[in-house]
Amino acid sequence: MLLLKKYRIIPIVTVFTVTLFFGCESNFKEVQKINFSEFVPSGDADNVNLKYTDSGLIKAILVSPKMLDFSSVDFPFTEFPKGINVTLYDNKAKKTFITSNYAVSYKETGIIDLQGKVKIKSENGQIMETEQLYYDQKNEWFFTEKKFKFTDIKGTSNGQGIDFSKDFKVINSQRITGEIQTAE
Repeated sequence: MLLLKKYRIIPIVTVFTVTLFFGCESNFKEVQKINFSEFVPSGDADNVNLKYTDSGLIKAILVSPKMLDFSSVDFPFTEFPKGINVTLYDNKAKKTFITSNYAVSYKETGIIDLQGKVKIKSENGQIMETEQLYYDQKNEWFFTEKKFKFTDIKGTSNGQGIDFSKDFKVINSQRITGEIQTAE
């Protein structure tokens, strides 16, 4: 009799286990949706024309067809997916012109990442061209490890890796080739 009761419990436990197993269907995609937060900009602007001033003097003018502001994310940034045209002014109102096909400005670090046909031109005729260039706003310093082409009145040079001040007064280049005239 004890043996008979023992074998009746096994089918009941089996039915209960199978019901539990199939009744609690795992839907991993639904669980993922719970933890998913949409990565959307908190601001979106078309045909942007920003002027940055300090003590009443214009320091920079930025023009872009599209600006996306991601200031509500953990590492806030502003994206310019359709490129930028920037004019920088020094204390003597000398201009430096910057263009790129794409740009991202990181708010916490103050670094701007310029990408795609980056071109910088000074009023003195100096031209820097590369595919990617970073700008440190705090130190007013440009740098890249990418290939570049630098042209000025002395000649043209090519290389890979360069950093320089926004007014081109200090230039440190790496692996450089080209023809440059020297004052002898």
